[in-house]
Amino acid sequence: MKLKINGNDTEITDGLTVTGMLGSLGIDPNRVAVEVNLKVIKRCDLGEHQLNEGDAIEIVNFVGGG
Repeated sequence: MKLKINGNDTEITDGLTVTGMLGSLGIDPNRVAVEVNLKVIKRCDLGEHQLNEGDAIEIVNFVGGG
């Protein structure tokens, strides 16, 4: 499946849900916020939100500091 992730064209072979996509990219879903087609996906919905060919995804990492 072809997706645009953080502005880059990316081919994902598995992971039809946001959680599956994050797993295939080696990203911990508890450490990021995800937006699909300009809509923020709630953490509780990541495992249920189905991705479609051509979706535009933004993944933002949480960074602590002071």
